[in-house]
Amino acid sequence: MVWGLLFLPLLVARPILVVGLAIANRGSLALPQPIALGLGLALLIPALYTLWSVARYFGIPRAIGGDHFRSHYRTMPLVQQGAFAWSGNAMYVFAFLGLWAIALLIGSQAALAVALFQHAYVWVHFYCTEAPDMDLLYGQD
Repeated sequence: MVWGLLFLPLLVARPILVVGLAIANRGSLALPQPIALGLGLALLIPALYTLWSVARYFGIPRAIGGDHFRSHYRTMPLVQQGAFAWSGNAMYVFAFLGLWAIALLIGSQAALAVALFQHAYVWVHFYCTEAPDMDLLYGQD
């Protein structure tokens, strides 16, 4: 699990960066606070449900890329419970909404921009790295 020792700190750094930036830039969001809070809570719910679904149905070792490094994960079926019943790419679609939620709940325009960038960046990673590898490993997109 060497990849996990490299990957997990980078994964944990994402929300920490957004929280720190949001606190430093608190109140800069040009959106009425009740609307920002409502949107933030609405985005936090699927994000947290996805994180729970990852831990419950998918497993952390597999979620951090175990299927790319260990053959026994490749023989497992694709997960279709929890948030994965809504989307096969639940981690990409819903989990990163948590970053948006942090920015909205704290009311930071800069943190919202960073959340947008990080969410877009993870999709670039998906299409350029993950999808081709999944096609190779599982014979599908």
